Amino acid sequence: MSTTPEGFEHHYADVNGVRLHYVAGGTGVPLVLLPGWPRTWWQYHKMMPALARRYRVIVCDLRGMGESSKPAAGYDKKNMARDIYELVSSLGHERVYIAGEDVGSWVAYNFAANFPDATIKAAFWGPGAPDEVLRRFPVVPRPGELSGWHLSFNALDELPEKLLAGRYRLLIDWYIDKLSDNPAAFDETTRAIYAAAYDSPEAIRAVAGWYGTLAEDIDEAATHTKLTMPVLVPDGDLMSFSRASNEHRATDIRFVQIPGAGHYLAEERPDELVRELLAFFG
Repeated sequence: MSTTPEGFEHHYADVNGVRLHYVAGGTGVPLVLLPGWPRTWWQYHKMMPALARRYRVIVCDLRGMGESSKPAAGYDKKNMARDIYELVSSLGHERVYIAGEDVGSWVAYNFAANFPDATIKAAFWGPGAPDEVLRRFPVVPRPGELSGWHLSFNALDELPEKLLAGRYRLLIDWYIDKLSDNPAAFDETTRAIYAAAYDSPEAIRAVAGWYGTLAEDIDEAATHTKLTMPVLVPDGDLMSFSRASNEHRATDIRFVQIPGAGHYLAEERPDELVRELLAFFG
């Protein structure tokens, strides 16, 4: 359904007990991009050509996402970071730039924390590190206050796939309209790609794996020492959330707010995000 950006090719790799799908193109220092929920590698399609002019861009469907396999277990973010580490190692890369949004940001943070020698610089946003702030989302929010209901819903056993299998487009559209400041940035092709990727019970159970391990991820992250490589945290309207999640995580950290942007920076504001990543990674 999707059109692969010019100069990019699809690949698969068997690493850490999982088969990962990734799309790669360009030349230079490797830059790994990790997508979030409820999206796939396609999240970065607007950014990939510009970044490929400077880097070897590797955009990976996470364990359980898109065309990657969907095993029954292994969804804690430390293990998902090992998936990515073994992938880049299998490609012959000793050190990489890494960036991630949403669920991909949890994995990108864990990559930097657990494989610092392989991380040149890291960027993550929306929110970044799995942090105690996630536990403080209100169950009964005030008008206009952000609710984290999906953190619990997505982790439920069996119910999400019974409700949403074959109907995931409803959730895709609802979240885009609620959390994006520019829903028009998501065209019909994009919305259909994401709905198709998550419509199966198997895919929805994989989402439950990501969110069902989140309490474990938060506890694990609390034991980490501060990152010492340079870190960038861009964000839009939710910058206060990303700042609270990450300001104590690194010794060299830079926050950049993109005014007027919602949750989905890579698709809402791809040009500004490319500009910030190019300036940061160099």
